[in-house]
Amino acid sequence: MKFDQKEDGSCEIIFSEKEVEVIKNYKKLFLTKEFLRHFSNTLMKISVEFNKRFDDKTKNVVTTSDTPIDGVAPKQND
Repeated sequence: MKFDQKEDGSCEIIFSEKEVEVIKNYKKLFLTKEFLRHFSNTLMKISVEFNKRFDDKTKNVVTTSDTPIDGVAPKQND
């Protein structure tokens, strides 16, 4: 998977064909401990980068354990 952040601060997560097949067949991804380590390292790095592009309103959004997080479909031309 690849994270592609846009200039407005939004981001697309782009999955490989293999990942799409796994999600399609199993409705989830299994993360080995090694994969999870790389994934968390990547998330930490991009978290810092993502925050640089957020506007002040978005930078001040607070998330709790019960905050619903809903994704949206990408635009067709992106």
